Amino acid sequence: MAEKKHSFWTAPARPTMDRKQVPPDQKVPLELSDRGRELILKRTFADDELTGRLRIVPRPGEPPVYRFTLDDLDELAGYVAAEANHAKIKKIEKELRRLYARIAAVLESYTDENNGSTN
Repeated sequence: MAEKKHSFWTAPARPTMDRKQVPPDQKVPLELSDRGRELILKRTFADDELTGRLRIVPRPGEPPVYRFTLDDLDELAGYVAAEANHAKIKKIEKELRRLYARIAAVLESYTDENNGSTN
């Protein structure tokens, strides 16, 4: 089987069997730094329904982990990618691209697609 080609924005396709299977409505963790939160909240056009949870700052000593469904995380990744593509400041573009790559890595770790097995 030929290897699937991918652009800068798409991570290499990971076989579904290597991904953790989750129900479509289950939320998966995304760890974000304060800067990552700030970039999403101040630089993207993602709506409050998607970003509201990012406005809650973790208590000191708690990891900054936010939970999203795969659909929500995919939507968030799209907003981050769009902003990176339109950023006029190279430093911001680079930060957004790194943030996108982190989100994409989480997306590639899970699947909510049925793998064809019957339960």
